[in-house]
Amino acid sequence: MSNHRVASRYAKSILELSLEKGLLEEVYVDFKKLLSISEENREFVLLIKNPIVSSDKKLKVLQALFAKDSQEMTVKFFEIVARKNRANVLVDVAKEFEAQYNLHNSIQVAELSTTYAIDASQKASFEKLVKEISGKKTVQFIEKINPDLIGGFVLKVNDRLLDESLKSKLNALKVEFSHNHYESKI
Repeated sequence: MSNHRVASRYAKSILELSLEKGLLEEVYVDFKKLLSISEENREFVLLIKNPIVSSDKKLKVLQALFAKDSQEMTVKFFEIVARKNRANVLVDVAKEFEAQYNLHNSIQVAELSTTYAIDASQKASFEKLVKEISGKKTVQFIEKINPDLIGGFVLKVNDRLLDESLKSKLNALKVEFSHNHYESKI
């Protein structure tokens, strides 16, 4: 079975259990912490995915990171997954849990790239646009500043891309001018 399917099933089960116990927000914070650690520390990801490292050592690392200030249910979940020699999928489980959490709470994540930081009114109009595209109630932006765009913006919502940057328009003109549309009548 693929890692994505395994991660999806684990994420669904921990999401349903946390909903049942009324601990969804606490478990979500723990999984966000796991994602944050994995993004900041490549060695952690390599350790978790390494088949040579025993599951007991992986479990000790996870307990050292999460035992003090995390939800007990999350720590127990990590323990179960590690004991089944599936610790290598924990980062994927965290990503899938976040996606399922967003789906459960009707949150749409959108990536917005501009040449400068946008103000509140611009953000409100982008939020309205994303709500129309996705049909979700809440929008979370991942804002990126990219001076290579020259001007305009690039908005990515799920698999849709709205590219209104000057860079893309200049590239389109460059392609258009590279074709010789003039045909001699001689």
